Amino acid sequence: MKLIQTAERVSQLDASDNYVYQRSLLAYDEAARLVSGDVLEIGTGSGYGIELIASKVNRFVTIDKFENDNVAPLLKKYSNIKFLKMNIPPFEGIPDNTFDFVITFQVIEHIKNDQLFTKEIHRVLKPGGKLIVTTPNKSMSLTRNPWHIREYLVPELRDLLLKNFASVKALGVYGDDTAMEYYHANKKAVERITRFDFLNLQHNLPRWVLQVPYDLLNRWNRKKMLSSDNEMVAKIKMSDFFIAEAGNDCLDLFYVAEK
Repeated sequence: MKLIQTAERVSQLDASDNYVYQRSLLAYDEAARLVSGDVLEIGTGSGYGIELIASKVNRFVTIDKFENDNVAPLLKKYSNIKFLKMNIPPFEGIPDNTFDFVITFQVIEHIKNDQLFTKEIHRVLKPGGKLIVTTPNKSMSLTRNPWHIREYLVPELRDLLLKNFASVKALGVYGDDTAMEYYHANKKAVERITRFDFLNLQHNLPRWVLQVPYDLLNRWNRKKMLSSDNEMVAKIKMSDFFIAEAGNDCLDLFYVAEK
């Protein structure tokens, strides 16, 4: 049940998560090149990106609705980190114009009121501050993910951010041949499962009904792919992903919005 409660939170210790982990790590690696000053992270997760960011900034505040055992040692190691347990939005207790950067990776798709979410981010950013956000590209999703309230196409996320931000740089995360070999193998595996969905239940049933079955099948599928071709999964590195201008074929949207 702990795995269910923290759905989609991948671990660098689980080999079957390697594709998703390396793809997610790229966002932190790229953000570490951009951030400075005071940084707010929305969505701590298992904390695997904390050290990349904390070592580059003056102050790092990270928010999550769950506490994670992996985070506590990092709070002791870095004196500039603070963890806040909080359900958001809004960002209660955080004053206006506080942070130079806000980073939030694979979170916005879970937020019911995404307009309030982005408005709150804009509020806590200093003038000229920047938001760095990632989210799955809907056009590349293999099936409906019931843990996601919505997913975005390239123009949809840009339009949402422009309601509050002065400018938006629309970038995307892409995979090289090694990463896309896994993507296409996973696509075939998912199609073998969903071909039995004659009634299109994945789209017709409420999200809450599908969440646990999806999580179990998703985990089973990843482990089956690992056992079928360990080398294909294990050889994927962060360097097999790269960032370029957002297009319909990018795996994730990677947008930088300026206040």
